[in-house]
Amino acid sequence: MKHQTAAAAREGLHVNKIRADFPILARTVHGKPLAYLDNAATSQKPSSVITAMNEYYTAMNSNIHRGVHSLSEEATAAYEKSRELVRRFIHAESMREIIFVRGTTEAINLVASSFVHPSVKAGDEILITALEHHSNIVPWQLVCGRTGAVLRVVPITDDGEVMLEEFAARLTPKTKFVAIAHVSNALGTVNPVKAMVALARERGIPVLVDGAQAVPHMPVDVQELGADFYAFSGHKMYGPTGVGVLYGREEVISGMTPYQGGGDMIKSVSFEKTVYNDLPHRFEAGTPNIAGVIGLGEAIRYLSGLDWRAVEEHEADLVAYCTTVVSGIPGARIIGTAREKAGVVSFIMEGIHPHDIGTILDQEGIAVRTGHHCAQPVMERFSIPATVRASFAIYNTREEVDRLGEGLRKVKEVFG
Repeated sequence: MKHQTAAAAREGLHVNKIRADFPILARTVHGKPLAYLDNAATSQKPSSVITAMNEYYTAMNSNIHRGVHSLSEEATAAYEKSRELVRRFIHAESMREIIFVRGTTEAINLVASSFVHPSVKAGDEILITALEHHSNIVPWQLVCGRTGAVLRVVPITDDGEVMLEEFAARLTPKTKFVAIAHVSNALGTVNPVKAMVALARERGIPVLVDGAQAVPHMPVDVQELGADFYAFSGHKMYGPTGVGVLYGREEVISGMTPYQGGGDMIKSVSFEKTVYNDLPHRFEAGTPNIAGVIGLGEAIRYLSGLDWRAVEEHEADLVAYCTTVVSGIPGARIIGTAREKAGVVSFIMEGIHPHDIGTILDQEGIAVRTGHHCAQPVMERFSIPATVRASFAIYNTREEVDRLGEGLRKVKEVFG
């Protein structure tokens, strides 16, 4: 209990017990206990997720939806059970609205290709914010390049917050689509997405929300949010890599044409005509990542068993504590000081390159991310090449933040 925050202990988030569920946290790096603070890149996996995927391969390995033998039926049932778990987790209305993809990137590209590309023309506008991950920039640039549409960007403040009034002002009759991050991967800023979605929907503009950095840290209700699309990845929410989810409102996705063909996305094929499968299967061409989907379902079971209020309080405490610790290091500066943040503290140290900082921290067994975090426009906004990013999960502790502070003091010693 000694490394739990008071809030976590009070609300029942037993961090030491949680840590025991994640086998990798028991390993050492360079002879030091691992302090894993790179969760915004990918989170670690509990034993239950690893076991669920192993059980698929050892007990029911088979393709899905096509077989009448027992293994195929068992695998299909497990796969579709995960779809229902996802539906409940994000409070979607129907399983038909849950499309399995490789991750957030593929989800956004699917929407760009099947929904936005066919519906925009030269002079139309797609609106994003200056906080976006490259995965929520490049697909829209591709659409604009092919159609003549124009990409518009909402600026951010020196604190790393989207200017809501500027967002509203940029919603014009030319705006045909909006794509926004729920939480910034580079700064941790929590955007006022409900208000942003409402502003767009009032004007009849469809919205996609990139939720990759939100679903591990806070409850998400897609019906309450009101967005047309919501995308996220399994590997950032204690699930496996190579699997993710695109939620799409049924009335919207029912009119979309698939952007990949073959396999399970068809009902019938002739040389004259192909009849597409029902939702959501028409968007799941080919053999999917069956083990990954099953692992994602188990990750959702794991998350669903936690006290979300305690999770939010614990992680908020870690962000606040880390901000204090890092700010106390001479020459260190926090990048991104939004009033509402989730899971991320990004910073620089005067005269020391972030990659050098990350290398020295690694020698102390501390894993952080250094670089532009696939958000180069954010770095340009702050006139820096890169940051050091410490990002948190349910299993992190204040002791690990203290070790980060000690590691940064060693960095200062090394570089004078």
